Amino acid sequence: MKLLDGKLIADQIKNEIVTEVVNNFHNKGLSAPHVAAVLVGDDPASQSYVTGKEKACREVGFISSVYKYPANISEEKLLDVVDFLNADPDIHGFIVQLPLPGHIDAQKIIERIDPLKDIDGFHPVNIGKMVLGLPCFIPATPSGIITLIDRYDIETEGKNCVVLGRSHIVGTPISVLLSRKSKHGNATVTLCHSFSRDIPSITKEADILIVAMGRHGFVTAGMVKKDAVVIDVGIHRIPSSETKSGFRLKGDVDFDNVSRKCSYITPVPGGVGPMTIVSLLQNALMAAKNKII
Repeated sequence: MKLLDGKLIADQIKNEIVTEVVNNFHNKGLSAPHVAAVLVGDDPASQSYVTGKEKACREVGFISSVYKYPANISEEKLLDVVDFLNADPDIHGFIVQLPLPGHIDAQKIIERIDPLKDIDGFHPVNIGKMVLGLPCFIPATPSGIITLIDRYDIETEGKNCVVLGRSHIVGTPISVLLSRKSKHGNATVTLCHSFSRDIPSITKEADILIVAMGRHGFVTAGMVKKDAVVIDVGIHRIPSSETKSGFRLKGDVDFDNVSRKCSYITPVPGGVGPMTIVSLLQNALMAAKNKII
């Protein structure tokens, strides 16, 4: 078994981004890429993600701004914020951190974002271009998964790939990316969800298994065939008396037992998480270089 070390690969990519920022921005007297995040409310996971994004931006020489608003902000006011960021020429790309409070229509907010600044890759224009194989911003987590597959030289052509979870953030985009005609595609993809029957019989046929169910320890060793590649997108805080924080981070996969059977597996933490952040940075760099048309 080999670990798909997301932290290692993310650090390599950050160094590559630093070089690009120095060569294509600083050395030419241009301002560094400027990334903004809109944070509504005080959800701990959202705050942690935005803090991680800020830290990563500083590490690669980006400018980072965070616009924080109370949970009771009106939908109209939040749309005004999006309009302001769309119009600001100094901001190359931005995200509106999800989830949003229940009184706000998240899809309406996403659709208001300028597709050329939509570094999350959630706007229908970017999703549509992704499906067609056109240049676009790809959602960060699926993009990070493809990058891991690339950097570890994992073959996807003709392989049976099973994706557990059909969210528009992870499951659906990664199923599209793996099935389309491309270097790290050409797989035969099965997309499972809460209405799928006998999931274990499906996962046992997977050469590549991507798990984004949001259920701690859902995938057990009996659900995985020998030498499969297992990519765990889940992350959960599990109470633990053995850590200073009082919890441990675990994924959707029973790592201790599944890792004994597979050829490659992502750890949690340190697998997909760091790749999500660095993929967002890559999207922001493309936005700043006007590579998306």
